[in-house]
Amino acid sequence: MVGLIFAAGLGTRLKPLTDTMPKALVPLAGKTLLQWQVEKLRDAGITHIVVNVHHFPDQIIDTIHAHDGWGSTIRVSDERDCLLETGGGLRKAFRDGLLPVEGNEPILACNVDILSNIDIRALVAAYDPSTLGTLVVSERQTQRYLLFDAQNTLRGWTNIATGEVKPAGCQPSGLHQLAFSGMQVLHPAIFSLMNAVVQKKGDKFSLIDLYLSLCEGGQPSVLKAYVPADYRMMDVGKIDQISEAERFAASL
Repeated sequence: MVGLIFAAGLGTRLKPLTDTMPKALVPLAGKTLLQWQVEKLRDAGITHIVVNVHHFPDQIIDTIHAHDGWGSTIRVSDERDCLLETGGGLRKAFRDGLLPVEGNEPILACNVDILSNIDIRALVAAYDPSTLGTLVVSERQTQRYLLFDAQNTLRGWTNIATGEVKPAGCQPSGLHQLAFSGMQVLHPAIFSLMNAVVQKKGDKFSLIDLYLSLCEGGQPSVLKAYVPADYRMMDVGKIDQISEAERFAASL
């Protein structure tokens, strides 16, 4: 299995820290966000990792080299010319030959700024290779939810604050709401299904855009929900959360 860490974001909500460094190198409890993620994947046996970069890319590249990848083989997907979001970043890494292009080897993709106590080995064991992927979700409270049917298959998305529902024609009644947690295991067959979203969005699109394109026409997406046991997570997204994030990271 190959890991992909999305580390290209601008980290605007972490200013002023990100005025001089990328979000991936923000330190927490003695480690950078990137190191936390790499070591978590490594400890689960995933030692071939791709990291995408955009904001202060050379700082990330130099740090990876200085630490010998923290025991992993890390390749860089360079987006310094254009930030592509998560879906576009996944597609670029695939098109550049950094991710598997043959066979059924899955990809575990995660956001660099989400810390959690997830058991990655259990997640990988729950992944069904007959599907397009497994999405890590939880019952935490938020405004935006993914919508799943009784078989835990993704059917849509909603913003409960605005009442917006996607894709068109999705009927939330009878579907259950779960919050996306920024981690997923994906079958490489998903790359052949990106054309529809690329035609609408161009090269820059999110993974949620991709997933919802697979739900259009009321069809099941063949993407499954995975709710980890005893799950704790934190999105390190705001500067005023740094102290709380330090304590959370130290507790992992």
